[in-house]
Amino acid sequence: MQIETKLPKVGTTIFTVMSQLAATHGAVNLGQGFPDFDGPQELRDALTRAMAEGRNQYAPMTGWPTLRQQIALKTQALYGRKVDADTEVTVTSGATEALFAAVAAVVRTGDEVIVLDPCYDSYEPAIELNGGVAVHVPLDARDFSVDWQRVRDAVTPRTRMIIVNTPHNPCGSVFSAGDLDALAALTRDTGIFVLSDEVYEHIVFDGAPHQSVLRHEELAARSFVVSSFGKTFHCTGWKIGYCVAPRALSDEFRKVHQYLTFCTFTPAQIALAEVLEKLPQHYLELPAFYQARREFFRGLLEGSRFRLLPVAGAYFQVVDYSAISDKDDLGFCEWLVKSAGVAAIPLSSFYESPPADQRLIRFCFAKSDDVLRAGAERLRGL
Repeated sequence: MQIETKLPKVGTTIFTVMSQLAATHGAVNLGQGFPDFDGPQELRDALTRAMAEGRNQYAPMTGWPTLRQQIALKTQALYGRKVDADTEVTVTSGATEALFAAVAAVVRTGDEVIVLDPCYDSYEPAIELNGGVAVHVPLDARDFSVDWQRVRDAVTPRTRMIIVNTPHNPCGSVFSAGDLDALAALTRDTGIFVLSDEVYEHIVFDGAPHQSVLRHEELAARSFVVSSFGKTFHCTGWKIGYCVAPRALSDEFRKVHQYLTFCTFTPAQIALAEVLEKLPQHYLELPAFYQARREFFRGLLEGSRFRLLPVAGAYFQVVDYSAISDKDDLGFCEWLVKSAGVAAIPLSSFYESPPADQRLIRFCFAKSDDVLRAGAERLRGL
């Protein structure tokens, strides 16, 4: 059998590769972006209770009604945006499914989708599988901010969508209110849709508010906004995400969603609805929780030869290793696992064409104190 692959540039993801290397060499895994601690006990108890009560069959395609209602209430409370739980909120099997469904809903063969490099690795495959063309625009290499003039220059009559991500994975940069205004001005009087990846919406530091596109009336009218309960409640393995979009966009989104997964794990949806109502302090306190982890990890790396870049949001620390090695970032990460016993992610994995002289890797600090101490001790020895 001969198969012409639809994704010729895609192999095993860098996250899988580095995690396998970490396991093989007994390394401290600061690579893959998941917490190594559990979510609230109340959430786990609610899940167990829902299963014990026999609520184990299909959920409605659009999501458990009380969960959609709680998402709508949270959206209004945090961003001042009143959305209809029945027509504008859809629960998905993780944020990655939601990202794919949003692309599939509106991107047609030959359409162009602008992505901002470095970007999450699922964006381009979703675009290509739906016949689109990814147009890569680099972020500012100094602080990973958006150069909106470069984005504007990349727009053509075939531009169908722009994908943005704040707080940013892998770089930890965040949007300002000015970024929202610039994006709105760029898309005004066009047929361009916005897909806003906001899975780290509750992890923004130093007292700054999360600048969701839902805060901006003009942008909200043309946007799919995707978030993740896995990131918010430390339960990435549950794969529960959601999409908020205007009714016309949600209608098209749901046509795709119903044939991807149809619905999502019912007991977890029931549990999340309960905890969103009864325990809002969990996500309200999340910025302070992760800011403490950020400061702890950065403090542990003081005295090392790594240069630490600023982190304004999410739970990743990007570091420059040029004082240690002149290897490319993939080669350095492989050496780091084998020689120092620490796994990281090379930043080039998030680029179409990474800068030739860039020497940056990413660590995840959503780990226990003991894991961060063990990793930092090895890193300080380089």
